[in-house]
Amino acid sequence: MSTPQSDALQSDALLARMMEFHPKIIDLTLDRVWRLLEALDHPERKLPPVIHLAGTNGKGSTQAMIRAGLEATGARVHAYTSPHLARFHERIRLAGDLISEPALSALLDEALAANGTDAITYFEITTCAALLAFARTPADYTLLEVGLGGRLDATNVVDNPALTVITPISLDHQQYLGETLPEIAGEKAGIIKRGVPCVVGPQEDAALEVIEARAARLGAPLLAFGQHWHVGIEGGRLVYQDESGLLDLPLPNLAGPHQIQNAGMALAALRALGRGEGAEAAVTRAEWPARMQRLRHGPLAEALPRGTLWLDGGHNPAAGEAISATLAQMGVGRIWLICGMLNTKDVAGFMRPLRDVAQHLYAVSIPGEAATLAASATAQAALDAGISASTAANVQAALASIAAQDPQAHVLICGSLYLAGGILRENG
Repeated sequence: MSTPQSDALQSDALLARMMEFHPKIIDLTLDRVWRLLEALDHPERKLPPVIHLAGTNGKGSTQAMIRAGLEATGARVHAYTSPHLARFHERIRLAGDLISEPALSALLDEALAANGTDAITYFEITTCAALLAFARTPADYTLLEVGLGGRLDATNVVDNPALTVITPISLDHQQYLGETLPEIAGEKAGIIKRGVPCVVGPQEDAALEVIEARAARLGAPLLAFGQHWHVGIEGGRLVYQDESGLLDLPLPNLAGPHQIQNAGMALAALRALGRGEGAEAAVTRAEWPARMQRLRHGPLAEALPRGTLWLDGGHNPAAGEAISATLAQMGVGRIWLICGMLNTKDVAGFMRPLRDVAQHLYAVSIPGEAATLAASATAQAALDAGISASTAANVQAALASIAAQDPQAHVLICGSLYLAGGILRENG
């Protein structure tokens, strides 16, 4: 009989094997995915109704709100997201519950056997395994979050989803998606399908024009922010309005002013699906880790017993702006930052909005990540942005230094989902 420890080792070993099948970490094409899906007898054709989400920012939070709203109406919901933070299992939620270790190991084994020795990326083969799990488990809806881009993403294999959602688009992953906003929007808009309604969050004009053009070509009805629905704060409440009427709801339980627009997209999606009765639960019950998440327990929180410790995985300029706005809204004054980033990100763009809220930034390298930006380079980027900064050997050392200087400090660990995942594992 397997033990939890041996099971964990089994799935970890299978996932490690999957990293060996293709030399490139990211290689956007669907040919390998179609080949494996055919070998698995096309699970993508047997899914419960699919809601497909793409965009640069807000996908995870919006998906979490849609799921909370759907589940409040009694629906059973599959959900797929990436990357994971602490454990791979977070990526696959079956009818409301995270996939079990035995089920995950069996699926990965089956996908490996079906793929044989053919080249395939880690994300492609694990996505196929997730689709296989979703096809075999009864549910009412399947929420699929794009991994990267949209048009050539491994999730973009469902011909007729129930709904698509495009969250705000900004510059990110330019080395894969294009150097301009219209180019990136074209990749994201690749999830739009003929005749399928598409909820569109707030967009810059250059991105919206691309989305509208593709939707027009495919006859896909748009439900766009500012045209077909509106959302905002009035009197300390969230107010949403579309042609079906007005909703007066509590503010989202997820922190930050940017969650208002995420809530708006979720509410538009729920109404489009005929599940509008789940609106209040969508904004009050959603949970999404590492998005301005308060760490109240564990060894890291205990290192700052008289202060507050927060965690956010945002890593691009739009995320920097969202973090700054959230901190300003929280009214905590200037905050200490512990920051680690990848060398593929716009570090300067992320730092710039934080200048007005940062007391001092401790830069760290991300343990175990080959693409980590050196702590010294992160610190220099902060200095260039006008933020007082220095390096620390690790997060624990940075916390100890902050606690010695300011026992009641407000501290935010930020800059990367990979750093956030390590923090959640370490902090228990």
